[in-house]
Amino acid sequence: MESLAPTPGPAWEQAASDAGAVGARVRALREERGMSLSTLARLAGVGKATLSGLENGTRNPTLETLYAVTAQLGVPLTAALSGPAATPTVRGTAVSATLLEVFTEAEATFELYRMRVAPGVGQLSPAHQPGVTEHVTVFAGQLRAGPVDAPSTAGPGGHLRWTSDVPHGYAAVGDEEVWASLLLRYPRR
Repeated sequence: MESLAPTPGPAWEQAASDAGAVGARVRALREERGMSLSTLARLAGVGKATLSGLENGTRNPTLETLYAVTAQLGVPLTAALSGPAATPTVRGTAVSATLLEVFTEAEATFELYRMRVAPGVGQLSPAHQPGVTEHVTVFAGQLRAGPVDAPSTAGPGGHLRWTSDVPHGYAAVGDEEVWASLLLRYPRR
């Protein structure tokens, strides 16, 4: 059975957006909330130097860091990635996800991604802000995903749903890569 624990490999990269633009958006979001760099770093569980480097554009942001930071800012991941004509793709050891659409309603913001999960490795994702849910529909392969302590498995045509305000993960089961859609729902605060 594939593990959902992180495995050694290349760091997650935010490939489509310039690191400086992402950093500037993170800084603006932090300042809009009247939060100090030290406070956000502590709440997000990242080093102050890491956050400073991200905001200054001298560090390429990892997916884990961006999720941790945006969760503490109370915004969806796309708030840090979005820019004019941006179609962000995030890549890592196991998962590659391309943002397809962002939908905003009075009660929630939705992000729709096309997701590929490579076989042989697992990916751990940090907890999102309270109330965030993930919905995955599998098109090809077998996916094991969900909360680290209670993952589920789905094959082609199958659907998984979980509240992702806890650490959760993704892993392809077997030797076949997984193709799926991922819909994240961020409730309005």
